[in-house]
Amino acid sequence: MKHHVTVGVDGSPESRGAARWAAQEALLRQVPLRLVHAVDWPLDPVLPGLGRQDVDRWADQALTEAAQELHGRHQNLEITTRCLTARPAAALAAEAADAGLLVLGSRGLGGLVGFVAGSVAMSTVVATDTPVVLVRAADDPDGPDGPGTGSGSGSGSGSGSEIVVGVDIHEACDRVLAFAFEEADRRHCPLRAVHGWKMPAAYSYAPFFDPDNERDIGRSVTHMVGDMLLPWQHKFPHVNVSHNVFMGSAGGHLVRASQGAGLVVVGRRVRRSPLGAHLGSVAHAVLHHAAAPVAVIAHD
Repeated sequence: MKHHVTVGVDGSPESRGAARWAAQEALLRQVPLRLVHAVDWPLDPVLPGLGRQDVDRWADQALTEAAQELHGRHQNLEITTRCLTARPAAALAAEAADAGLLVLGSRGLGGLVGFVAGSVAMSTVVATDTPVVLVRAADDPDGPDGPGTGSGSGSGSGSGSEIVVGVDIHEACDRVLAFAFEEADRRHCPLRAVHGWKMPAAYSYAPFFDPDNERDIGRSVTHMVGDMLLPWQHKFPHVNVSHNVFMGSAGGHLVRASQGAGLVVVGRRVRRSPLGAHLGSVAHAVLHHAAAPVAVIAHD
């Protein structure tokens, strides 16, 4: 079993928000927190005239300040720091290998809800099989000037808010559902499963389409989603579970369902190609537009 939560730290408001969120998650899991900073050297010509000593000093300062702030909020939380010299995405993916969860910061879209998932975050998500959560500064459980939680009650990190999980009846979702149910169980919050479906392409060419067929398919898909959730409901009897089945884009429905949610959980099918791993369209849409932290779970 993997016994710590890892978070990427670079001194930005987004990474500070991610660190606070990760600290709350570590408290919920009752595991240590590891702060990681990766220095991509050399930095020239991006920052000409900046020496290696300056970069190392700045990296140490970013880690020290983050650790001190979190220690002030959560005296009982075990916190360690690591500074690595490597490309950030590769370093974070390597650090995630022995972690139970990797947390990354992401910029919000100004006055709009959603994310700007940068190249480092996107590259890291597809480079690791460890669950990854993207957090915006707006998702910070306490806020930069908010009150600390002292010894750490675990009341943040979306605790108590609904968790939304995207499910696909055409693929194995065990890792995705395991993560979602475990999170809902430790947060004592409800879980809502969302599935979007489309009519078979052949129906587009049918000269006489019967609307009853659409209703029948919708009912059938709803039963299939319920059957998929049933074993997990038996395993986690204290989790209050509901499910919504919609005709249309799964990504769009998950984005709308993210309003007011504490966490959105989506799957990422592990696909390898000559061009490397990539995200599916649903995970991509949710990562860029959800109004809550997003957990991406790799699965076969």
